[in-house]
Amino acid sequence: MTDHKAPTKVVVIGGGYSGTLAANHLRLRSDVDITLVNPRPKFVERIRLHQLAAAGRDATVDYGTLLGEGVRLVVDSASRIDTAARKVWLASGRQLDYVYVVYAVGSTGAPPAGVPGAVEFAYPVAELEQADRLRAALDDLHPAAPVTVVGAGLTGTETAAELAEAGRNVTLVCGGGLLPTFSAAGRRSAARWLRRHGVAVLESDTVAEVRAGAVVFADGAVRPSALTVWTTGFGVPDLAAVSGLATDDIGRLLTDETLTSVDDPRIVAAGDCAAPSGAPLRMCCASASQLGPQAANTVLSRIAGEQPSDFDYAFAGSCVSLGRRTGILQFARKDDSPVSVYIGGRVGGSLKEAICKGTLWGLRRGARKPGSAIWFKGGPRPGQPAVRPRAVTQS
Repeated sequence: MTDHKAPTKVVVIGGGYSGTLAANHLRLRSDVDITLVNPRPKFVERIRLHQLAAAGRDATVDYGTLLGEGVRLVVDSASRIDTAARKVWLASGRQLDYVYVVYAVGSTGAPPAGVPGAVEFAYPVAELEQADRLRAALDDLHPAAPVTVVGAGLTGTETAAELAEAGRNVTLVCGGGLLPTFSAAGRRSAARWLRRHGVAVLESDTVAEVRAGAVVFADGAVRPSALTVWTTGFGVPDLAAVSGLATDDIGRLLTDETLTSVDDPRIVAAGDCAAPSGAPLRMCCASASQLGPQAANTVLSRIAGEQPSDFDYAFAGSCVSLGRRTGILQFARKDDSPVSVYIGGRVGGSLKEAICKGTLWGLRRGARKPGSAIWFKGGPRPGQPAVRPRAVTQS
């Protein structure tokens, strides 16, 4: 009589870019039982949430087209990881047994509690529900009413541009500079587009307080703002901390260079919620897309009884949309530092849209063909500790 070995149960927590890629990549082995836990029944294209907020574009996709055969979707939220019993507790009260966990809970966006009035009156745009709330508020707002966007990174700039193209009266508060990860030439190109479309760009100003109908700057100046959008700063869900796992100062799971938790070799992290060697990567889709399949590779190596490889990672650039037809593709070195080369205008906008569509194409390809994920390699990581922690030995 043949002794069939039970499949290895892997629970992937989080169905964003990292989690979806990891779940599909795990299908490289036929003896892995894969469960993906996500609080929403549909995948959220976070890179399109500014379009949802400003113009009502749908930013969700059915998981049926993104998850490969054999990946089980559980629509629920993980409330705790019981590492001793190897169970994931869900908000519904259900428990999921696991041998390994891929921790891909992503990031959150919320105004900082340290800025008076920001939590009460500002509208973040980092999550689906936040974008829906902002969209509803804009629908109730007179088109000429002043709108303030706080933060001029990729999300803030895209949101301000989308609102301006829709005819809104927009002020963009940069807090130190427009698009700080772009080259000077790329920033100038973006600034020209914003000026042409009536956006007041305040490069060095900082918002110190948000009121119901105004923003207060650090120098005491008060400016009317019928609606304030907050796009600076990221947080992460507190699942790792609640579960007794080591985290960094904002709650990202501390891992070694194989993306394995420094506390537990059965928990492997990917995406915005991971802090490899205490030196986390830039929180963005590009990072998540590269770490997801590599986290799955770490799990597959451990199942095979092999030593996992250190993750490899690099940037090629970043891109920003300026309304629906224009954009900028900024090229960068592997360490994410910009070079003085960019593609702007209509061509840049077309390339940005192609990259957004290509991201979904990559997810669907991974669902059809496990192991098809590709990523850049060879990028140094500034600030990485010289001594890199390793995970504890598996028992």
